Amino acid sequence: SVNPDLASERQTASFCVERLTALLDGGAEQTRIRRAVVEAIESDPVFSRENQYFQTQNERYEAAVRKAVHLQKKMHEMGWTDNGPEYKYIYRALSGDVAFLLHRVFMRSISVLGSDKQVAKWIPLATQHKLIGSYAQTELGHGTYLQGLETTAVFDTATQEFILNTPKISAMKWWPGDMGRSATHTVVFAQLYIHGKCYGIHPFILQIRSLQDHSLCPGITAGDIGPKMNFEHTDNGYLLLKNVRIPRENMLSKFCEVRPDGTYVRQGSQQINYFTMTTVRISLISDEVLTPFMKACTIAIRYSVVRRQSKLKPGEQEAKILDYQTQQEKLLPQLAAAYAFHFTNNYLQELFNRGYAEIHRKNFDMLPELHALSSGFKAVITQHCTAGVEICLRACGGHGYSLLSGLPSLYTKILASCIYEGENTILLLQTARFLIKCFMAASAGQPVPPSVTYLAAVKHGKCPAKNKLDFLSPDIYIEAYQHVAVRLISNTAAKLQDLIQSGVKKHDAWNQCTVQLVQAAKVSKIYLLI
Repeated sequence: SVNPDLASERQTASFCVERLTALLDGGAEQTRIRRAVVEAIESDPVFSRENQYFQTQNERYEAAVRKAVHLQKKMHEMGWTDNGPEYKYIYRALSGDVAFLLHRVFMRSISVLGSDKQVAKWIPLATQHKLIGSYAQTELGHGTYLQGLETTAVFDTATQEFILNTPKISAMKWWPGDMGRSATHTVVFAQLYIHGKCYGIHPFILQIRSLQDHSLCPGITAGDIGPKMNFEHTDNGYLLLKNVRIPRENMLSKFCEVRPDGTYVRQGSQQINYFTMTTVRISLISDEVLTPFMKACTIAIRYSVVRRQSKLKPGEQEAKILDYQTQQEKLLPQLAAAYAFHFTNNYLQELFNRGYAEIHRKNFDMLPELHALSSGFKAVITQHCTAGVEICLRACGGHGYSLLSGLPSLYTKILASCIYEGENTILLLQTARFLIKCFMAASAGQPVPPSVTYLAAVKHGKCPAKNKLDFLSPDIYIEAYQHVAVRLISNTAAKLQDLIQSGVKKHDAWNQCTVQLVQAAKVSKIYLLI
């Protein structure tokens, strides 16, 4: 049965709920598929989350593994596939509390960066779960700054092998999901050395555990990094390598190749090796950020409808707390942001699909724009959503603080999104570097990518609004944010130029402008959001 206060609120909607649902899902057929997936998952007792808040870390991990194994059986039984329309709804229904999520990143890395031969060899094994993959990039000493990674892969022409090492404690791989106990293989990123020369970061397929008894392979030390704020079900791990040899064919070579004589051949930009991070950031926004944020909004707003507290008018029953303007001021902007982020995410997905198709055709022109957009939106959206979930939690008072409300775990989960796959401040600075470069190009009359064409079409003048009602027009806000974005970018570019012309070295000038650069990057993404 539905709470009568909730039922009465639903009856007063001024729009067609079913039409809005179909719009959010991408069509009525997608809504039907989503509901069928949710029904199948929620009716299966193996996927029950009833006792998860009372389980130990080890029990959560074992339950997540059990669900992951059962999910493969369920998918076969239901006729679902990894590339089917149902897939994106499965993990939403499971709430992410399932093991082997990095297995998909492992597969995506091989699909994007591997040669046709490598894809043909590894993807069927991964699809059939004859191995469990992970993704080993972050190290104890370096995260977002990939050029600083210290793991090495030295090519031995005599044996046609790469020799992998983590030469110091800071080179230890740290944080990879499923690495602690589960993974048998991983894509490991290391500095490539040939004949003593470093060729930068490259990805390698590495087996870390035996497929017979799951013991660690020779030269490998790995384990779980221990308790965290959240993700208790995930065995985030560490990895140490000591003279581990892998065949030459294990370097992912769609765009970069080491020939038997040690000749290094590259097609396109070396930045392609970072493309997996771009794909992960975009999927992260949808799966690990927007879904928890939308859940938090739903929980807090529904609670605010059924929770009654104090009286608005003497003699009447206590009011729903959603009827208080202060509660609306807290929650309704979060709901509005959720819609804005949802459609922005759709835009990002479409742009990524176009870019991915171009990259497969060996056209890398969209790569800088994709990197900048995924980095900037990841930073802005995760930051807002994390603050938004906390607002939702606090808006529910003491009950919001209870784990059983679901809000604390949503908060500690979404908080991590501001850190992993690129710390937000660093990502904003990377976005700013792209914006400054594009602004300089636009100022010189050169072409710029589609997302920043506004830099070449500067509109000077005052705000066109004549009275307060004018501010109800979206066009006013679009023009205002465009003006702010261009002004901040142009002012920062001018400051950089002034510092450099005054004799300040480029890197010092950049460091002296980083606060303005971050502000400019944020506003540029808010403008695109609007």
